[in-house]
Amino acid sequence: MPIILAIETSSELASCALLRGESVLSRVSSGVRTHSQSVLPMIQELLAEAGITLRDCDAIAYGSGPGSFTGVRTACGVAQGLAFGARLPVVPVVTLDAMALACHQQHGAQDVLTVLDARMGEVYWAQYRFGAEAGPQTVLAPVLSAPAAVQPEGAPLACGNGLSAYAEAYAGTPLAQGHAGIMPHAEQIAQLAALAFAAGQTVAAADAQPLYLRNKIAYTQAERAAMAAAKVAEGGA
Repeated sequence: MPIILAIETSSELASCALLRGESVLSRVSSGVRTHSQSVLPMIQELLAEAGITLRDCDAIAYGSGPGSFTGVRTACGVAQGLAFGARLPVVPVVTLDAMALACHQQHGAQDVLTVLDARMGEVYWAQYRFGAEAGPQTVLAPVLSAPAAVQPEGAPLACGNGLSAYAEAYAGTPLAQGHAGIMPHAEQIAQLAALAFAAGQTVAAADAQPLYLRNKIAYTQAERAAMAAAKVAEGGA
């Protein structure tokens, strides 16, 4: 089994994990503003506890998104920097895949729906199925939509903080019985990365990229001014 160092910072929870065979060590830190300061110390603690160096790892994995714009960039950037220095391959792992695995492990669900709060009144969501093959198999690929537009196939077990963030949208539906506390974590990132590594699904550090589902993150001042002018014009028409 490969030794995988994993980094996950796509939400309010930052985590790092070190997977060695069946054993996994992890550290967690909360608070989005501290992610960039907390990740490297957590990694140093894990390596020290395991009694190894970064060069002893086989690959570095990270939660590629979707998630917080700053968070997924942080994880990707740290993974790239460490991989460059240690000359290691990188394994991007979709955060919703990791959530699905956590839900499967904790609740035994074979069909899982992941719903992650995307802010701005939207959610990231995807559906998975667990069967004979290792890891989750994608039923509905990750998308960004309004909470009410989440339409799974069948009756999967739902998980993720999107369920609590938009509880009114899911009231009276099977999704309301889901597990809102399940979030992306480096332990599942590492486990999925080990499968990807074994299958040769790695990238060079220079090619590592975040996964963005929201194309427009922010408007420029000029765009805001143009939109404001358009609203004024519409009001006067």
